[in-house]
Amino acid sequence: MNLHAKLLQRAAENRPIRIGLIGAGKFGSMYLAQIPRTPGVHLVGIADLSPDNARTNLARVGWEAERLMASSLDDAVKNGTTHVGDDWQSLVRHPAVDVIVECTGSPLHAVDHILEAFAQRKHVVNVTVEADAFCGPLLATRAQTAGVVYSLAFGDQPALICDLVDWARTCGFPVVAAGRGHKWLPHFCESTPETVWGYYGLTPEQAERGGLNPKMFNSFLDGSKPSIESTAVSNATGLGVPSNGLLYPPASVEDIPYVTRPISEGGVLERKGMVEVISSLETDGRKIPYDIRMGVWVTVEAETDYIKNCFEEYNAHTDPSGRYFTLYKRWHLIGLEVGVSVASVALRNEPTGVAMGWNADVVATAKRDLKPGDMLDGEGGYTVWGKLLPAATSKRMGGVPLGLAHGVKVVRPVAKGQSLTWDDVAMDTSTHAYKIRREMEATSVLG
Repeated sequence: MNLHAKLLQRAAENRPIRIGLIGAGKFGSMYLAQIPRTPGVHLVGIADLSPDNARTNLARVGWEAERLMASSLDDAVKNGTTHVGDDWQSLVRHPAVDVIVECTGSPLHAVDHILEAFAQRKHVVNVTVEADAFCGPLLATRAQTAGVVYSLAFGDQPALICDLVDWARTCGFPVVAAGRGHKWLPHFCESTPETVWGYYGLTPEQAERGGLNPKMFNSFLDGSKPSIESTAVSNATGLGVPSNGLLYPPASVEDIPYVTRPISEGGVLERKGMVEVISSLETDGRKIPYDIRMGVWVTVEAETDYIKNCFEEYNAHTDPSGRYFTLYKRWHLIGLEVGVSVASVALRNEPTGVAMGWNADVVATAKRDLKPGDMLDGEGGYTVWGKLLPAATSKRMGGVPLGLAHGVKVVRPVAKGQSLTWDDVAMDTSTHAYKIRREMEATSVLG
């Protein structure tokens, strides 16, 4: 709770945390908007495939032109300015950089960036949670071996959920369930970039005006992103996952403690101690008032009558038994909150969420009947969506992780609704991402 004081101290000592950002898209731009307002940090450099777009985004969020006059990374360090270029390797390898913020959204490239950062003894805040979902446990092990910190990004829902889980356990509460909200109906898993705006609640004109990426937004809508983020939470907290995918029970905020109970007690959980996602829509499509669509929550249990009575005495909203209570944040602010992670890893050597074991996985699942020769286009596309499964189930079936289902050819028929296996595709086995995933499968102890 004293990160800001520590940042002020670093500023007073003229010893800022030096940061390298890879990827300056929407998420990265939100973080960039906060950096000039945060003491004790210095963004040394930005690496982006399009430096001109990065500069445009910097201007959009209010950066002054004189902050971007650095002709090199060395110049940026010397003058307290920021260098913008396309050479991520030079940025990661620069000796002055303390923390790398991986913000590309491309899981295959993110693995390359993260592994090189570890090799250079840099801390990593990984915004590209898609990469964490298919190899986070092994990335965490690699970071530990390198003597650096690897962390999920605060502001994104997984880190916020991990924070709530840590709060609960630190207080002595057993965690019954934890998760996020989402706008969900079952047929959304078939959505494509052509149908996303109608389901999402925007017109094509609004989406075009805002420069919104239909594939990215569709990855949220079709259930891929909720599964990815639930996987990251499960692996970081040890909470279990449903045996056949997320259930998306509909509930208002006040009804979360009602539905996030075991089935035997009137809820939807197979057992206590699980991740789940709450829908903001009733099963008939009606919007639920006071929903948790953009927020996060944790449900805890009073194990004694005394604690249960305390809930009652302090007007804590519980289920009818009085034993289950839900704490929540109704909103998350995405990239505007990433500074918490940067400060935590640099000043405390503590992650804001990191995989502790391999408990969960996201398996690519067919949106339509697939035939040999079809090309998979990853999360949010036309061919597959991500289904959350226990890691043991995924490993047993040889499931293809969604994060690797990009530009991959199908080699045998796969029926709509069927999860893909390694035997169904012709995978590029030369990438670091593929190799680290297979190493994780071979060496990890399943949670």
